[in-house]
Amino acid sequence: MSRLLVTGARGLLGSRITAPGSPFRDGHRTIVALGRAELDVTDAGALHRSIEPDDVVINCAAYSAVDAAETEIDRAFAVNASGAGLLARTCAEKGARLVHLSTGYVFDGTAAQPYEIRSPTAPINAYGRSKLAGEQAVRAECPGALIVRTMWLYSGATTGFPAALLRRCARGEPVSVVADQIASPTCTDDLVSALADLLAHPDPPPLTHATSAGAVSKYEFARAVAAEAGLDAGLLRPCRTTDYRTAADRPRNAVLSRASWLGHGLRPLPHWRDALHRAMLTYRRSC
Repeated sequence: MSRLLVTGARGLLGSRITAPGSPFRDGHRTIVALGRAELDVTDAGALHRSIEPDDVVINCAAYSAVDAAETEIDRAFAVNASGAGLLARTCAEKGARLVHLSTGYVFDGTAAQPYEIRSPTAPINAYGRSKLAGEQAVRAECPGALIVRTMWLYSGATTGFPAALLRRCARGEPVSVVADQIASPTCTDDLVSALADLLAHPDPPPLTHATSAGAVSKYEFARAVAAEAGLDAGLLRPCRTTDYRTAADRPRNAVLSRASWLGHGLRPLPHWRDALHRAMLTYRRSC
């Protein structure tokens, strides 16, 4: 029986890949779920001991604190770039198959249309630069790896953007949300299914984008979250990126083209509104 090894297995995506009901829990493979405490991807020796020949490895390990990365640059690059490269090198040496997760933050957000897989990269924050360096390291060390970019990942759990937003709205607190940043919010469960489809494909694209259909501003997404929960969307205040000061700059347009995904005949991810409805049903059951 083959093994599926998931790094960053306690995080937002990794925990869903290994959860009961995941399409990877099909009885055809052993799942090895390794969080940061069990496997530090910056430790070459630990990687060599953990990965076995013929493993399928999904790399969800990441330094994902976008604002903190502006001051913790070395730490972000250690995990997102050096660690990704070490993992890719180990997979190549062991004969393991690698899927590496990346982000739309590798683009600068100035394009007037969705970003294609070969659009010029130009990250505008430290997190994006570290993730782009990770993509480059993975390609160099393991040419057969699959790199998947996604954006605005969320789940129906009690953590993350929707849950935090709903808690504030439930307390009657006004919330400012940027209205001039757009992307395709992507539910973790849909991305997990997409990764399963990608690995089952006979000729998968080496670099692709996997996001929900449709695009929306952060503000309109927040309004949809509140509406799904039956809370007062009037508490949400639209603002401009220039009015909402954060340590890291964000791309205004982070919409990723799905042309590569669909062009390979892969099953499209659902529209973000349908995905959000399902995620909020899960959220209500977990509260």
